[in-house]
Amino acid sequence: MVHASDPLIASGLLTMLRPTPGIEIVTDPQQADVTVAVADACLHEVLQPGTSRLVLIADELRQAELWTAIEHGLIVLVPRAEATARTRLLRAIADAREGRGDLPAEQLGSVLRGLKQLQETTLGPRDLTLAGLSLRETEVIRLLADGLDTAEIAERLIYSERTVKNVLHNLLSRLNLRNRAHAVAYALRHGLI
Repeated sequence: MVHASDPLIASGLLTMLRPTPGIEIVTDPQQADVTVAVADACLHEVLQPGTSRLVLIADELRQAELWTAIEHGLIVLVPRAEATARTRLLRAIADAREGRGDLPAEQLGSVLRGLKQLQETTLGPRDLTLAGLSLRETEVIRLLADGLDTAEIAERLIYSERTVKNVLHNLLSRLNLRNRAHAVAYALRHGLI
């Protein structure tokens, strides 16, 4: 899907992309694997809710705009000057389709600084990590994955059995998991342990 607030820019992108094998242009955001959006004066006008993979063509995004784009599915950020090269745009779409992120160095630095600030100001004080688990939950789930039962986990971590059960219950509830095996599978699939 192509989205731009300026109809002339949208038309140019469509003309550039249409004769490409393997790319089908759709108009329904729900059908789009990748959305190519051009940020003009107002970034909010081109960002669609529910976008899964966003290729954004823009220059000089402020940190707040970058975070907003990430919240809307940003995978690849292409500077406007590079977007006029058909091969660059096709590579950006292929990267987004495969889930390979690509940000210019200055935006990548901004994202990394923002993640560090998020960890220090929001997650850390709540005993959470960027992975979404607390340090205690990570320890318990690792030992559970090693085959230890509640009593063995409690002994190893010097917790009460009740604490281990509470940690597991809170984890299962928060992540909407069915049982301990599901929790271990979830943690492994998501690279949390």
